[in-house]
Amino acid sequence: MKGLGSARVEVANEVGMARLVDTFKVDITKACKRVRMGLGFPSPKYRSTQEIIGASMSAKTIQNIAVIGLGTIGHSVVQMFAVSGCYVRCFDPSSSVRDGLENRIRDNLNQMVDADLFIKGDIETALAKITVCDTEKEALVGAEFVSEAASEELGLKQTLFSRMEKSVDAETILASNTSTHPMTDIARLMQHPDRAIVTHPFNPPHIIPVVEVVPGEHTSEQTIEVATSLLRRVGKQPVRLNKELPGFLVNRIQMAMIREIWDLLDQEVATAEDIDLAVQGSLGFRLAGLGPLKVCDFAGVDLWAQVFSNLADEITSTNKLSKGVRTLVERGDYGTKSGRGFFDYSAPGVLEAQVTARDRGFLEVLKLFHQRPIPTEN
Repeated sequence: MKGLGSARVEVANEVGMARLVDTFKVDITKACKRVRMGLGFPSPKYRSTQEIIGASMSAKTIQNIAVIGLGTIGHSVVQMFAVSGCYVRCFDPSSSVRDGLENRIRDNLNQMVDADLFIKGDIETALAKITVCDTEKEALVGAEFVSEAASEELGLKQTLFSRMEKSVDAETILASNTSTHPMTDIARLMQHPDRAIVTHPFNPPHIIPVVEVVPGEHTSEQTIEVATSLLRRVGKQPVRLNKELPGFLVNRIQMAMIREIWDLLDQEVATAEDIDLAVQGSLGFRLAGLGPLKVCDFAGVDLWAQVFSNLADEITSTNKLSKGVRTLVERGDYGTKSGRGFFDYSAPGVLEAQVTARDRGFLEVLKLFHQRPIPTEN
């Protein structure tokens, strides 16, 4: 286990235990000893997890976060919590991923400094909040909120959540960053699924504001409230879904658009470059300022209804993978991860330059996003 800075997470654990002493009347000496031994906080006997969460935890008091999985999404989630003042213990089964975490986060923060969204002198402070652990169990010690960012395999996530549940205290909330699987399915092997919830961010999470909050069939209202409030506290914009369904909200919208784009590309209506340019300079530009339903209002719902009637039969509704995409996958051209996809990233420095340009662009949009007027409810 190593910290990325001088601050030690044990301090935060003892502060957290002082709160538990007041709430649960446990012995502070024994409680501190348990954490140092890697056993976590003592768990009082309550009738249900929901009762424990309701009695002991609010988003304002949560300070200790665990992140399991440090890939594309996970490392960014670590950063998201650390810059907001939380202590973060984290783990990834890959030692190279663990070893590279500090540099990845440091690079992200330097980009934010360049965009005037972070203070350079605070970089070391944020890194000092992070402890990289050698085992999953070690990362879960003292966790009040766990953010899972493992690969999108349902069986793996089911086993992971069942295992994590046994390693954390009864009041700890277990959240998945899945973009696909409903929590009802992920939590199927858990004894207390009422404390499990999906909090789905968008890549890169430390920049993109929205996080989908998707409760499962058994998720308690208290778990939803605490998770949502915590996300607001760390600067995110949580969107709660009222219905659990595969793909949730944004990915369903996104896949409907991508399906049509793939079909247009197969038909050779335009090149890949021109399709991207067309969307960026029209829909992308407009949707950055107005949501799609407000766009309908401004143009006229009657007009949109007529356009739908005219085009509905012409738009693809296939449930089969497009020919072009199938060819790319069969060739192993997966995109940036393989050096080639719809576009070529294989030349030295090309990918790094495009990632930097992407994130700088996102950061500029983020500044404008936070300057927009907040809509009021009628």
